[in-house]
Amino acid sequence: MKIAIMGAMVEEVDPFLEIGEHEPLLKYFSKHEDVEYGGNTYHIARYRDLDIVLAYSKIGKVFASLTAATMIEHFACEKLLFTGVAGAVDPALKIGDLVAATQLCQHDLDISAFGHPHGYVPEGKVYIEPSRELLHIAKEVANEKGIELKKGIIATGDQFIADNERKEWIARTFDADAIEMEGAAVAAVCDAFDIPFFVLRAISDAADMDAAFDFDEFLKHSSRLSSSFIVSMLEKLSQRERSTKVRDRS
Repeated sequence: MKIAIMGAMVEEVDPFLEIGEHEPLLKYFSKHEDVEYGGNTYHIARYRDLDIVLAYSKIGKVFASLTAATMIEHFACEKLLFTGVAGAVDPALKIGDLVAATQLCQHDLDISAFGHPHGYVPEGKVYIEPSRELLHIAKEVANEKGIELKKGIIATGDQFIADNERKEWIARTFDADAIEMEGAAVAAVCDAFDIPFFVLRAISDAADMDAAFDFDEFLKHSSRLSSSFIVSMLEKLSQRERSTKVRDRS
């Protein structure tokens, strides 16, 4: 099985490849090959009996779509796991919370002038749902790690939203819990190609945000936590792959 792992920023994928000074086990893929394709670098690696394609897309829906499509069409990935940070629009979410998307939508997609709801285009849909199997695996990992994994609707747009009025509109219009800039674009690509996918976001800003909050430090910490979580999901996918092969041989 070939698995795609994506982030939007280099900091979100670095923990999969780098050895931390105080965390020598942080490097999960000890051997990998770098492939340049379509203006991006893709890291080809192995984890257990899984083939891995790892990349960061750069910020925004266009680059996220390009990277996801490349991983599926050029590198033949069969599942896609996305990890990164997001802002909270649900006041119950706090900085550091991990959120698994149950649905994703595009808050900046607007042809409502033609009578369509926000986030919708003809022959499309407002919400796209991730793989239930991958959500179930994520729940198992969270339980084993003692992590409270939140679930919610994630709204995507090519805008960094810092305006409270706009946040409230997104929350009200889409029943959204968090906002970011790539997830729904990746979801649309995976949905078109019938590829199971999963989106994990760490909340980086919230309604009660501390003015002294250090985003760069948070990004490093959350990326380590998220990468560990994703690797635990890979472990379970690997176990299922081995079980399937055993059943097929018997």
